[in-house]
Amino acid sequence: MSRPTETFNKKEKEKKRLKKQQEKREKAEERKASSSKGKSLEDMMAYIDENGNISSTPPDPTKKKKFNAEDIQIGVAKHEPTEPEGPRRGTVTFFNESKGYGFIKDQVTQESIFVHINGLVDPIKENDKVTFETEQGQKGPNAVSVKKV
Repeated sequence: MSRPTETFNKKEKEKKRLKKQQEKREKAEERKASSSKGKSLEDMMAYIDENGNISSTPPDPTKKKKFNAEDIQIGVAKHEPTEPEGPRRGTVTFFNESKGYGFIKDQVTQESIFVHINGLVDPIKENDKVTFETEQGQKGPNAVSVKKV
């Protein structure tokens, strides 16, 4: 009868397996030793000071700030469009007569505003100075009552 042969490769694999097991045991013991279980509530407590920083000491009650609940704004501020009174002035930056639309650059806000051929009073072309009014469209402001200056 022949005895079982242990090759060098088999021995190396067994050594690696035993080494991994030993490392796993050591990690488990280390976790148990540094476990945060059993700490008191005071040790786990975190406080926020008057500047909004996290600290381990309670804040000083003399530095406490009072706020009015009505002053606190939750969410995004409502955008109130500030439209100047009367017609706005601008320059036609692009206009495609065959497709019937273009864009006007407002002189005050430098905003690019869409204009459709149905919103024209006078025929326009690129680089014309115009006056116009705006109305809200599906994708933003649209120029209407567009007149050449």
